[in-house]
Amino acid sequence: MTDSVPMSREGYNKIKAEIERLDTVEMPEIVRKLAEARSEGDLKENAEYHAQRENQGLLQAKINELKGKLARASIVDISQLPKDEVVFGSTVTVKDLEYGDEEEFTLVGAGEDDYNAGKLLCTSPIGQGLLTKKVGDIAEIDAPAGKMRFEILKIEFR
Repeated sequence: MTDSVPMSREGYNKIKAEIERLDTVEMPEIVRKLAEARSEGDLKENAEYHAQRENQGLLQAKINELKGKLARASIVDISQLPKDEVVFGSTVTVKDLEYGDEEEFTLVGAGEDDYNAGKLLCTSPIGQGLLTKKVGDIAEIDAPAGKMRFEILKIEFR
């Protein structure tokens, strides 16, 4: 996995802050709980000890994943991107050709995605399907539920 991870400076800083929080707040708390559980005696039958060891492993895996994203980060300068096509950082209004309703998506990088707020990863299937499209183009996107078809109505940068 050496693919670069596109992100804005804000997304990069958000992930960096999350790593800092996990390292300085969450991990010490788990270590404290491990020490308490260890002091209770026999570790073979100590469910609390084993649960905290598992939590520690899961947290470390999450920290490693986030650090990997930062290591592969490619900070995108939105001001250098074309303004007439769907690109990283653009907000695109589309018409769903099957249902006729309009939707708005903002293509973002790691650390900024929020599907409920319409912020999609530019590396997601929908994001990939919209990239490089211009107003009036039709984007056909393969999804688990079938093919999605969107007409590009408007492209904005906010």
